Amino acid sequence: MMDLESVIPKSPIKKESWKTVLTLAYQSLGVVYGDLSTSPLYVYKSAFAEDIHHSDTNEEIYGVLSFVFWTLTLIPLVKYVFIVLRADDNGEGGTFALYSLLCRHARVCSLPNCQLADEELSEYKKDGRVSNNRSFFSSSLKSTLEKHKILHRMLLVLALIGTCMVIGDGVLTPAISVFSAVSGLELSMSKEQHRYVEVPAACAILIFLFALQHYGTNRVGFLFAPVVITWLLCISAIGVYNIFYWNPHVYKALSPYYMYKFLKKTQRGGWMSLGGILLCITGSEAMFADLGHFSQLSIKEICFLLWNFPFTFTDLFNNLSNHTSFELECIIAFTFVVYPSLILAYMGQAAYHSKHHNFETDYRIGFYVSVPEKIRWPVLAIAILAAVVGSQAIITGTFSIIKQCSALGCFPRVKIIHTSSKIHGQIYIPEINWTLMLLCLAVTVGFRDTKRMGNASGLAVITVMLVTTCLMSLVIVLCWHKSVFLAILFIFFFGSIEALYFSASLIKFLEGAWVPIALAFIFSAIMYVWHYGTLKKYEFDVQNKVSINWLLALGPNLGIVRVQGIGLIHTELVSGIPAIFSHFVTNLPAFHQVVVFLCIKSVPVPHVSPMERFLVGRVGPKEYRFYRCIARYGYRDIHKDDLEFEKDLVCSIAEFIRSERSECIIGIEDMKTDEKMTVIGTSSSNLGVRMCEDGEESSEMVEGIKICEDGDQDSSEIVSTSELRETKSPERLRKRVRFVVPESPQIDRDAKEELQELMEAREAGMAFILGHSYVRAKKGSSLMKRIVINLGYDFLRRNSRGPTYALTIPHACTLEVGMVYQV
Repeated sequence: MMDLESVIPKSPIKKESWKTVLTLAYQSLGVVYGDLSTSPLYVYKSAFAEDIHHSDTNEEIYGVLSFVFWTLTLIPLVKYVFIVLRADDNGEGGTFALYSLLCRHARVCSLPNCQLADEELSEYKKDGRVSNNRSFFSSSLKSTLEKHKILHRMLLVLALIGTCMVIGDGVLTPAISVFSAVSGLELSMSKEQHRYVEVPAACAILIFLFALQHYGTNRVGFLFAPVVITWLLCISAIGVYNIFYWNPHVYKALSPYYMYKFLKKTQRGGWMSLGGILLCITGSEAMFADLGHFSQLSIKEICFLLWNFPFTFTDLFNNLSNHTSFELECIIAFTFVVYPSLILAYMGQAAYHSKHHNFETDYRIGFYVSVPEKIRWPVLAIAILAAVVGSQAIITGTFSIIKQCSALGCFPRVKIIHTSSKIHGQIYIPEINWTLMLLCLAVTVGFRDTKRMGNASGLAVITVMLVTTCLMSLVIVLCWHKSVFLAILFIFFFGSIEALYFSASLIKFLEGAWVPIALAFIFSAIMYVWHYGTLKKYEFDVQNKVSINWLLALGPNLGIVRVQGIGLIHTELVSGIPAIFSHFVTNLPAFHQVVVFLCIKSVPVPHVSPMERFLVGRVGPKEYRFYRCIARYGYRDIHKDDLEFEKDLVCSIAEFIRSERSECIIGIEDMKTDEKMTVIGTSSSNLGVRMCEDGEESSEMVEGIKICEDGDQDSSEIVSTSELRETKSPERLRKRVRFVVPESPQIDRDAKEELQELMEAREAGMAFILGHSYVRAKKGSSLMKRIVINLGYDFLRRNSRGPTYALTIPHACTLEVGMVYQV
């Protein structure tokens, strides 16, 4: 069937080789920082599009440079590098990662089947900053959030808005980056020719970019990193040349005084031009969202790959080992590579424009006019490649954040392809990739100019940053347990800056800024309808689950025929008996001798340790042979279509039977149902059941039970064990299953009989009973609810991917039970 086994990331400094770290750093330079590094292509052109004009006094160009310098310093460097990257959710970044982090420190999770047992997971509060000394305000804020359901919804809506704006940015950033790069052709041909070349060339490049995505970040990263390195060197060199050749005193414009002079002179026009200036920080959020595509260490080690290049590799490794703090490494990475390259590029453009006020062409202010004419064609080629690279950052960030939403029940199920066997965060989502491509082409063909694309992209970028600022203020208080005054200072300082830019972008609603709002509305509606329908469906399951008294009244045989085999019933419920079971036995009075209610659920953590994968318990009296198994996965866990899951499931039940009365059992009480669940690891975790593959040696002794099937080597050399074995049936070909249990602790006779029955049921085979639900709004529902459930949710359910566990189940062993849900 499946195991959806996760690849658990270890401490990169201790476990990962330096070769791996440097390889990831090299790749992440191309994928993560590409977006941020291409902003010089369009910032000045967008800022001077209409609202302000370049005068002989140079106050406008100096003011824009001052705004760019301080915006780059305060937002990407101070806010993201110093603060936000520290709030990663165990290596996962993005808006929804912050939401997940808050869900673990305050019970505001939107997942309907959360349990207290989930809070006992080792990764649940593993962020290294949990303190027992919670302030009065922090405790009050936590209790207030937990108490009011409306605040839960507001927090979820805030996270969804940020997520949808990231998706919108994934549409707009490739369009404006590629279009701005191609616009350099304007200087080499007539305006009439350029008009017929620019848009088709940009569309062809965009199609090529999205067609590359299925190769994965691993291959794309190696292809793109040299381009980014070349681009950064190129814009730095051009910037230095322009500064020394045209205006060596341009550095004076870095003073904040020039911002004051700029706003004083330009007034409303200067305020509106901020919508173009803020494009200098596009890619900052992608830097955070792309954390999952690489180890957190690799993003922060980029600088060492370049900064220490003149030294020997031994010196490089020594420097790496000395920097054990992630925060320090990130500061050095951004400060010494990307940041100075961008500042030199912007200063060089300002130096050139400060000496040029009259242009013979209509191109006016822009990047390409500041490039020396002799090298303009090579720079154009590098710029186009760099634009493709810059688009990659936000595309991969969009994949990451949609995967998080889907795992937490806030986005329809999509096909997620893991493109790397080593780095579990590197994914590709075909449906999202082609949707982004079509939308991106529509924006390019529809707008056909940098001005409106810049207005649209700016609003999407600044909205995501505002959402991140709001969520980060809560993280500071609830997760880091810092002073509330620090959180207020954070939201006031960065929120004021971002609110200023937000107002300048929003005022241009009719000039292109409506696009991200429209995209956010569409995707928010999809997410909320899916989440609402999923929640109502679960509430119906809870309200209609069968009571334990109904089961007890039937007796051990349930009043039906019990046939050999294991009946595996999938349900979303973590307690109680699902209505699908009573619906089945009422219409077909026969069932298997062993019944397992299986719940595969997501928890708000990046990953779940294999040692804590299963929660196993008993439903009803022992002689009924009813079990409940809850398989828990984090939103970063890889869902492998693997037959090992079936064996792990049987092993976990066998281990539960063996250790049920043991003193070392780990039990977790469910206060509502009195069901006792036991934490059982997978066979690969070496704690609990261990699986012997066909032909595999099984002579080693492990703690727990082994299942040996046909082809396994005989375990007779294992001494002091009690063995339960069944010979092959002569009637038909069946697997021979054998449990080998250790002598200590000694198991009683009832447990041996139960293991014997489980073994016989495993030999007979497993049947998979899946529910096929038809969700409808119940009579008397409002018109809006009927539209949302009967049309919206039903459409999404029919057109989304099926559950991962259903993809590889043998069709001959599958039985679907249809039910109508009146919610």
